[in-house]
Amino acid sequence: MKIDWAALGSVFGVSLLATVLLVGLFTLGIMGLSKQEAATEQGGSAPLATTGAYACFALCAAAVAYGIFLIVT
Repeated sequence: MKIDWAALGSVFGVSLLATVLLVGLFTLGIMGLSKQEAATEQGGSAPLATTGAYACFALCAAAVAYGIFLIVT
């Protein structure tokens, strides 16, 4: 049995990068919603923070859907 170490390393690297990017994107979404809540408590609004948060969550959902699409097909 021969292991293709280059392919294994490539898969590991892409998986690690995708995980870090998705977690970072989700974290940005959570931070955007917390900024919106803080602005609401102070009597203001933060439409840019809310829109950015929803955009981050939408990108996360799209990435997960694309991964499922790749697995199913």
